[in-house]
Amino acid sequence: MASVHDFGRRKFPRGAVLLSSSGRNWTGMAAEVRNHPAGEIPPPVPQQMEVTLALTGSETALVERRGNGEFQNTRALPGTLWLCPIGVVEESIRITEDLQHILHMYIGSEVFADVSSAISQTVSPDNIAYKAGFDDEFVRQVGHRIKAELEEETSVGRFLIDGLARSMAAHLVSKYSGRGASVSRDVLIESSKLRRVIDYINDNIETDISVSELSDIACLSRHHFTRAFRSAVGVPPHRFISSLRLQRAQELLAHTRSSLAEIAYACRFSSQSTFTRAFRKHIGISPGEYRRQAND
Repeated sequence: MASVHDFGRRKFPRGAVLLSSSGRNWTGMAAEVRNHPAGEIPPPVPQQMEVTLALTGSETALVERRGNGEFQNTRALPGTLWLCPIGVVEESIRITEDLQHILHMYIGSEVFADVSSAISQTVSPDNIAYKAGFDDEFVRQVGHRIKAELEEETSVGRFLIDGLARSMAAHLVSKYSGRGASVSRDVLIESSKLRRVIDYINDNIETDISVSELSDIACLSRHHFTRAFRSAVGVPPHRFISSLRLQRAQELLAHTRSSLAEIAYACRFSSQSTFTRAFRKHIGISPGEYRRQAND
């Protein structure tokens, strides 16, 4: 699940990795333990179910995040949990104080498909609630067992994690589904079609994308598509695409020598100055400052 670790790197560019499942050959799940400095976190769209557990914490540290149309302000105490389902656009995430030892667990969509097959009932991670600060001892216990495996790899680690991933997925569906990416009855977009729309956006993020193209993929009128997409994802299509393009800009700044003008063009901004203003507003620093920090 290398792409999952790449997602963690993109979402938490300033969060130091203490432990990682990268290279462990796990299936179904990946995990990382990170330290997070205070400040804003870029909000990419998860392609897998993200479960976060504070292994340590502080009485005064807060995690503020906005996604799926709701604002959450959660004290980051030891044992605090957060859920972020597939496809949820977190418009903003802010940490008020440095946080140490935060466990991030990523469960692949294929795990939920396997659970569906096993129980002959469709279960979908994009219907799980966007939650923070809830009490769930099962999730905490799974998290601590995964952390122990990260600290000291065992000979049965791959099998253990595979089983924990499926147990976690079934548990999340049984307790927390029914909210999240719900839509009104008169405007529906099927989960499979929403996935194809999001895949198309990701595959074509450096080209001009029209609502007509996306609505055709979703098999909806343009009007109904925009409403259904916003209901399902939490933001309208243009804001979703804008967030992904700024995420792409961060990748290009950190890992290529492309000029700011070239990156602005690749991310479909009309000019370098427009790109710089949007980037500073979204990330909090200029593109040039971001590149210098990323390459320090």
